[in-house]
Amino acid sequence: MKIIKAEYTVSAVKAEQYPQDGRPEIAFAGRSNVGKSSLINTLVQRKNLARTSSQPGKTQTINFYSVNDLLYLVDLPGYGFARVSRAERERWGRFIEAYLNQRRELVAVVLLVDIRHPPTRDDVMMYDWLCYFNKPTLVVATKADKISRGQWAKHLKIIRNELGLKPEHQLLPFSAETRQGREEVWDWLARAAGITEENGG
Repeated sequence: MKIIKAEYTVSAVKAEQYPQDGRPEIAFAGRSNVGKSSLINTLVQRKNLARTSSQPGKTQTINFYSVNDLLYLVDLPGYGFARVSRAERERWGRFIEAYLNQRRELVAVVLLVDIRHPPTRDDVMMYDWLCYFNKPTLVVATKADKISRGQWAKHLKIIRNELGLKPEHQLLPFSAETRQGREEVWDWLARAAGITEENGG
C-alpha cells in the first residue's frame, strides 16, 4: 500500500461519534503496551500519528485514523491493565464490545500479541470472542526484534497452540523497529477492506 495521506479523524466512545462516511474499518485489539499504536504508525509511515504511551492503559477511547481516504485503521483501548479501576475496565469493555459487535463498517480485526510471551488469558478470550462472532481476524506477533529470528518458529508455535488458532487465521511476526512484516500486514488489510491498485491501494 502506497501511503499518500494518513490523518487522525476522531476519538469516540459511542456510535454517534463514529465516522459516518461508510468507509471500511479495520480494528486493532490487544493488551495494553503490546504495540498497537506502533504498528499503526509503521503501517502509515508516520512517527506519531497514533499516540504511543509509556503508560499502559492511557488510550481510553476508540481512535479512528483515515488512510488515503479509503479506509480507517481503528485503535481500540488496550485490555488487561490492572492499575485501571475495575469500573473503568468494565466501561471500556462495554463500548469496545458494542463497536466490535454492532459496527457494520468493521470488516476485520487485527489481534496483537507479544511474540516473547504466551498469549494471556485476555488474549485468548478476545480471540475466542472474535471467532464466536465470525470476525475476519489477523494475529500479529509484535516485538519480533526482541528475540532472535531463529526463535520465531518456536514462539509462533506457542502462540498458535495457546490461542487454538484456526487454519483460516494468519499469524505474522512484526517489528516496529525493523519494519519486519509491514508489507505482509498491509497485503492482508487491503484484501480484507477490498482495496486494490485500481481503486487506490
